[in-house]
Amino acid sequence: MLTLFSSRFTVPAISSSSSRIRVRVSLPFSSRVRVSHLNSSNQMSTSTETPILDVLVQYVVLRRDLIDSWPRGSVITQGCHASVAAIWANKDDKHVLEYCSPENIDSMHKVTLEVKGEPQILNLSGKLTANGIDHKLWIEQPENIPTCIATKPYPKSTVSSFFKKLNLCK
Repeated sequence: MLTLFSSRFTVPAISSSSSRIRVRVSLPFSSRVRVSHLNSSNQMSTSTETPILDVLVQYVVLRRDLIDSWPRGSVITQGCHASVAAIWANKDDKHVLEYCSPENIDSMHKVTLEVKGEPQILNLSGKLTANGIDHKLWIEQPENIPTCIATKPYPKSTVSSFFKKLNLCK
């Protein structure tokens, strides 16, 4: 008997009288898999878990002062603009291609965070630029207001340290 476990789904147990079974499962690029089977004495044994792949993630950072003063839909739209612009500007990047591939398009990972206001968003953009992190600082026109930041998709381990002190957007 063979059972596959994932954080997103469980494949039903498969049993066969033959000694070999081939199972092909398509998983999101960041899934963790544990394979269990019944050994010859009918006891469950579990193989070593595969290492967790470094998930690709796109960070979107909005301004709290705008969230509190603008219509919610307008602020969400700013994040959408920045997200699409960051991906389009890096459309040939290997991480963007993987993130947007047909196999992964339905399992994108985004983290939406917030900063207090304009000085903080400009400071974060400066830090990202200084460290070579590709991102889009969206500036709403014609008002010339910096509204949000979106990174291109990166492995989480590469960029998470730049965002660890920020709060999730609520």
